[in-house]
Amino acid sequence: MKKNLSQKGENKASVPQKKNSGNREIVVLTYLMTILLLSLAVYFGYYLTVRSSLVINSTYNKRSELLENKILRGSIYSSDGEVLARTVSDEMGTSKREYPFGSLFVHVLGRYTHGKTGLELSENFNMLRSNINPVVKIANELQGKKNPGDNIFTTLDTRLQKAAAEALGSYRGAVVAMEPDTGKILAMVSKPDYDPDGLDAETWDLLTADEQGEARLLNRATQGVYPPGSTFKILTALEYMREHKNYKKYQYDCTGNDVFGEVKIKCYGDSSHGLVDLKTSFLKSCNTSFANIGMTLDKGKFRELCDSFLFNTELLLPFSCSQSSFVLDKASKEEELPQTAIGQGKTGITPMHNAMITAAIANGGILMKPYFVDRRENAYGETISKTVPSEYATLMTKKEALQLTDYMKAVVESGTASSLKGTDYQAAGKTGSAEFDSSGKTHAWFVGFAPADNPEIAVSVILEEAGSGGTYAVPAAKKVLDEYFKNN
Repeated sequence: MKKNLSQKGENKASVPQKKNSGNREIVVLTYLMTILLLSLAVYFGYYLTVRSSLVINSTYNKRSELLENKILRGSIYSSDGEVLARTVSDEMGTSKREYPFGSLFVHVLGRYTHGKTGLELSENFNMLRSNINPVVKIANELQGKKNPGDNIFTTLDTRLQKAAAEALGSYRGAVVAMEPDTGKILAMVSKPDYDPDGLDAETWDLLTADEQGEARLLNRATQGVYPPGSTFKILTALEYMREHKNYKKYQYDCTGNDVFGEVKIKCYGDSSHGLVDLKTSFLKSCNTSFANIGMTLDKGKFRELCDSFLFNTELLLPFSCSQSSFVLDKASKEEELPQTAIGQGKTGITPMHNAMITAAIANGGILMKPYFVDRRENAYGETISKTVPSEYATLMTKKEALQLTDYMKAVVESGTASSLKGTDYQAAGKTGSAEFDSSGKTHAWFVGFAPADNPEIAVSVILEEAGSGGTYAVPAAKKVLDEYFKNN
């Protein structure tokens, strides 16, 4: 009997254990389902905000072809109301895309044939939407007429675009002009260029064959990666300021050349700058001083700063953009520091990225998200959507931005960008002469903004194989700035 009672007791004790086990399984299943639903919601939000435009505008999406049969593709306008791209139809109903300014806007507008690029790609679906009166739409469809697509009004200024193209002249290179406090792209030019009108098979074959190595299809403003040269000293100076609170007491005796470890560094043009502090090193663009500064920096922290400034990161732009590269890290050899500190070595940057960094300094350390489209209107001129400026990232403190601005003002007042001195607007900037091969040839750089104390425009200029930034890039930037302030 005792045995039987014991067994019954054991059986009774096992019942709640099974219930607890079942409850745990239900709880775990509930958590898993909740996680899956949340993951689905997150991906759906990501798809709507990021991936949807890529899928909609994909060349593999057949929906665009169907819409082309029903809707007359919308036009693209400049900020000052000039038609930059339009679709016209002949009596037979055959449509053709036209570009009234020829090659002037080609790299930012992109092309319509042989694979869409630029705004023709990123705004493709928006120009194939028709937001006119629904009754009129139905009437047009019943009559076999195409409905007019929505029009795109860009942030691009025709005057500035022309000035930028003229500033580049016959040089290969790029110019980007940006509004620091909003992120509006006011001008973007890349040379060599090509005419998007009449891209027949023969012309296209010549462009793609590129036997002369001109890379006319390449948008150098967003896809060209160049050594930044002395424009990178902006970031080297900032890192030194962060690591050395007494940076204003820095001193170095420049004799024109010096050896750091086993690396010999020379100042541009064999200049000897004498005893310099950090500000004088910056305004004279003293290579040996900045190499000396570089040797004092923490490699890991330097890498963290450059990563925070969007190196090695895909920029959030509406069309193809190359990543700028900064490879130095805490595991790098000491001998890499001198060249890296002066913007040489393995560092590479796009003109667009350089413009964004400069615009952030001009805007008190805050980088605004660059944008090219101001608004979308229907065929009646009614606004369908409008871009609201948004913050991209905070790259530095306001105090740091003001200190860098002070140094960049000195570059214009008594340094390597003195040809900008004496204008009606006070500019701030940094020149660069970036060596790109063993022959000693250099690309000419200038980045800057104006007015220095209340910035309205930031510019980034590069002229390939031109020589000194102060001699060639600064006058090019001046043409753009002069045009901007002529009527502002």
